[in-house]
Amino acid sequence: MRAGSSRTNEIQNATLVIVSIAGLLAFFLPFVISALPHESTPISSRAVEASLLLTLIVAGSLIISVAELVRGPSAGSQARSVALLGALVAIDATLRFVPSFLGASPIFALILLVGYVYGPRFGFVMGSLTLLLSAAITAGVGPWLPFQMLCAGWVGVASGWLPEWKSAWAELSTAVACGAVSGFAYGALMNLYSWPFAAPGLSDDVGLYWSPSLSVAESVEHYAAFYVATSLVHDATRSVATALLILLAGGPVLRLLRRFHARATWAPTPSG
Repeated sequence: MRAGSSRTNEIQNATLVIVSIAGLLAFFLPFVISALPHESTPISSRAVEASLLLTLIVAGSLIISVAELVRGPSAGSQARSVALLGALVAIDATLRFVPSFLGASPIFALILLVGYVYGPRFGFVMGSLTLLLSAAITAGVGPWLPFQMLCAGWVGVASGWLPEWKSAWAELSTAVACGAVSGFAYGALMNLYSWPFAAPGLSDDVGLYWSPSLSVAESVEHYAAFYVATSLVHDATRSVATALLILLAGGPVLRLLRRFHARATWAPTPSG
């Protein structure tokens, strides 16, 4: 049983690493293209085609990874984990109906807290499926969805890597800080996804948009200006809202999640 469980953990970790690498490649494709030798040309349709192709690859990888990561070492533990995951995803997805203000949304706080209690793999699936279900019920399905799922999944992964503290206040403070950082990180990555499509065919360089003719340094400079102009305010609002929500409700939610975790991971004592 232990050998089988160890093998499952290795496969799940490898799956998470592979899909994350594919996702990072999709996000940072503009910088990869800028680093390649090229002639000074207007925006190429092939760059857009490559981004769309990577969208399909990322979507397929997400389907495989989610199916793999929910596996448990036994049928009983897998059933309990799936049931708990389904309940948490449904609860968090319904929070999408809460009116948001300038990018603030309550869904990221629960993703972060779940990842902190249940670990990075569970947190990744929690974040990915929450965005998938919430998009389905709010008619938010589009080519951006796989990237949103990845970013939300990475929020769960990052919180699962946070250190464990014996002090409840230190634990809550760490979660609050992670919530604040994740608000900016999520927005910066999602803005990076949309950046190559922001102004295709623009003839005048206004210092904001991407073109294959840019160098890596110029691409970084343009994206920094684009991010400040389009996303910084929304990300700051999301960051503050997530951190504040964790500060106010994080303690009770963490205790409740740990209680559910204890019930979901019990195993019968072997006889004899």
